[in-house]
Formats: sequence, C-alpha cells, structure tokens
Amino acid sequence: VSPPKAGKTTIMQDIANAITRNNPECHLMVVLVDERPEEVTDMQRSVKGEVIASTFDRPPSDHTQAAELAIERAKRLVEQGKDVVVLLDSITRLGRAYNNASPASGRILSGGVDSTALYPPKRFLGAARNIEEGGSLTIIATAMVETGSTGDTVIFEEFKGTGNAELKLDRKISERRVFPAVDVNPSGTRKD
Repeated sequence: VSPPKAGKTTIMQDIANAITRNNPECHLMVVLVDERPEEVTDMQRSVKGEVIASTFDRPPSDHTQAAELAIERAKRLVEQGKDVVVLLDSITRLGRAYNNASPASGRILSGGVDSTALYPPKRFLGAARNIEEGGSLTIIATAMVETGSTGDTVIFEEFKGTGNAELKLDRKISERRVFPAVDVNPSGTRKD
C-alpha cells in the first residue's frame, strides 16, 4: 500500500531480486499494468525474471489482457509443479483498466467505479494457492493510496481485506531519505 513517491517501485525490485537470489527455483513474473515505459524498461533491466507489461499509452483492454494472460500462464506453470511468484504493480491500475474496459452494468459505486469491474481483479488475486503434490502460486500486489482519486480509494477499500499481509509505505518517511519507507504501525499480517 503506497502513496505516490514513497518508493513502491524500488521495493518491488528489491523483492523480485531477493526472490531470484534466495529461491532461484521459483519462477518470477512481474506484471506491470498501465505503467510508464521507462519503468517497464528499468524493471526489465534490473530483474532476473519474466516481465509482462502494458504501458500507459495502450488502451485499457490491453492492460486487462496482459494481466489475464500472465495469471493464466502462472496457473499452467503451477499445474506443472512449479512454484511461481507474481508481483503485480498495481491492483489499483488493474481495477481502473477493468472499469474502463468493461461494459457498464448500471450499478456505479462512488468514484465512478462500476460494481462489476472489480470482480476480475479479485479473481486475479484469488488465483494464489498452494497445490497439494504440485506447485504454488504466490501473488504480491501493490495498491495505490492518497492519489486524490475517489475511484482509487474505492478500489483500495474493496481489496483491503483480501490480502494475507499489508505493508504500508509512507511518503513522509521517504522524504527523510529512509528506505524502505515502511510505516510499521498499520503494516502487518492477517494473523497478527
């Protein structure tokens, strides 16, 4: 969970590199949705894993398709007995993309978010699992907060209780040049 300019991308890269260094047997997939092209290039150059990306200059349908293809590929690898880690940046932008790409259902939540637009991102996160006598799928996703968008707040609130852990970044901490800029008080796991 991160506001703008709190070091979210750096932490994602650090997590990705830690996974490939400490668990080289894991298949790492970094999924970037509606991202700046230079961020995509930087991630491709700095991470030893598969990077699936759709840049902000593409239509929302490209963002949703990239995410769907990535999660389906991850599921097939798990079926083959592999341990897969998917890093998604971000569930907020994926929710926005589905909101813009989906036909309107007629039921609009505050912030202009269609009520049906959040089901596909929930399915994405719901794909995480550990298969008996098989592989596993771990999904680590970012969520954007304090963007000034009511829609982003609605998306965050919808997904807030779905994760097993939450790591909250704080821009004030990052402005003091402390990295990672983790606010430990609101951070924790479901079993805390």
